[in-house]
Amino acid sequence: QVQLVESGGGLVQAGGSLRLSCAASGRTFSNNAMGWFRQTPGKERMFVATINWSGNWQYYADSVKGRFTISRDNAKNTVYLQMDSLKPEDTAVYYCAAGYVAGSNPSNYVYWGQGTQVTVSS
Repeated sequence: QVQLVESGGGLVQAGGSLRLSCAASGRTFSNNAMGWFRQTPGKERMFVATINWSGNWQYYADSVKGRFTISRDNAKNTVYLQMDSLKPEDTAVYYCAAGYVAGSNPSNYVYWGQGTQVTVSS
């Protein structure tokens, strides 16, 4: 089992920045690929970014490429999502997830956090 707890969400103006953190506990974190997804009411959960177990490969949704950066610190069992140049359309609940293969498909991931709300005002 891997337990995931997200933090760092909040309210920010358009053009601002936030850094989300996802702290993992339980099974060995460094073996897992990690991903960030987001969801708005009434819509399906959408891929944002993923990183492999070693941190040397990342992949982003086109909508966030160049603005968001995913990273991880295996010594701290934590994955981060640095979000810059935020837009109102980035408003969503953001979820981190742990799995065995990095990728954009939610089915790659076995464990999910509870989510953290990000609201970007115009």
